Amino acid sequence: MQRRTWLKLGAVSATVLILAGGATALLQPGLRQGRLTPGAQDVFTSVARAILDSTLPTEPAQAQAALTGLVPRIDALVQALPPHAQAELSQLLGLLGTGLGRRTLAGLAPDWRSASVAEVQQALQSMRSSRLGLRLQSYQALHDIVGAAYFSDASTWPTLGYPGPLTI
Repeated sequence: MQRRTWLKLGAVSATVLILAGGATALLQPGLRQGRLTPGAQDVFTSVARAILDSTLPTEPAQAQAALTGLVPRIDALVQALPPHAQAELSQLLGLLGTGLGRRTLAGLAPDWRSASVAEVQQALQSMRSSRLGLRLQSYQALHDIVGAAYFSDASTWPTLGYPGPLTI
């Protein structure tokens, strides 16, 4: 094959993948009526395990309880976003919820539930250091939402050394 043929094949393949991913995200959104779908909850739970690995309680039952309590806070945070941000987040979560989107955007082969913490951390690091703006923005959105929702709970403040608001 010639170089020009490879470039054409690559461009056509990329277009097909983008269209297929966009169609999938429209058919399977990450948010329904402003609330996280079960697939989106899986994405956030897995991402939270990876991002908060060193800040979660060491006891497995307590760590699971912290993650379970995190999902409703993420849901509340998402509901407070403006409609255009909800629409973009829904597309992102819909895309990450599919096998092709997860592999393409995050570089993660196993599904979110079965991926290990190390695999998700590696995928997030890959997104964080990517030169593609879409991957970097996706990482930043997931990171910021998880961090804001987790540390908005007063029970997590001692981890940061934050004593809480001052009484005036």
